[in-house]
Amino acid sequence: MRITLMRHGEPRLARGRWIAPMQMGQWIELYNQSLIKEGDIPAQCCAAALSASTIVASTAPRACSSARALGDLPFMQEAMFTEAGLPFALWKAPWLPAEAWAVIFRLLWLFGYARGSDSLTLTRRRARAAAERLVALAAQGPVLLVGHGIMNRLIGKELQALGWRARDRQGSRYWSMGVYEL
Repeated sequence: MRITLMRHGEPRLARGRWIAPMQMGQWIELYNQSLIKEGDIPAQCCAAALSASTIVASTAPRACSSARALGDLPFMQEAMFTEAGLPFALWKAPWLPAEAWAVIFRLLWLFGYARGSDSLTLTRRRARAAAERLVALAAQGPVLLVGHGIMNRLIGKELQALGWRARDRQGSRYWSMGVYEL
């Protein structure tokens, strides 16, 4: 049995804009609604899609547009696979690039700060349920999840806790994949 966790393609989102932390809520919303940029899809991603019996994606537009970009293949959408929410703060300063704030707030989230998002504990519970869902789907054949960086890592850890072996570890780049086998 095989489960492949794939990160979505690069989102179409303006980069480099400096914002205050209180503006991150708007930035997160734009990011959550973004589609992916047109471009080359790694051949191994298309091969993974073709070899999967079931393709499932998070309901986020960037994940769904990535699944569509893999070819004219049917896929399911399920909200349990959406990315771990990114918190933000209501501070008026300092101003930094949105991408820098995303890294800062993700690190704060890992240490327990969760304003505007689910906590790490709740997200891990969702990752456990997501892993169990993928295992159930894998009973029918190889599964491909088109998901997100942090959530895929958490799901991968849960798959390993369920006895699955990581054949390939997922990187942090867009279109990266991790493969788990039982």
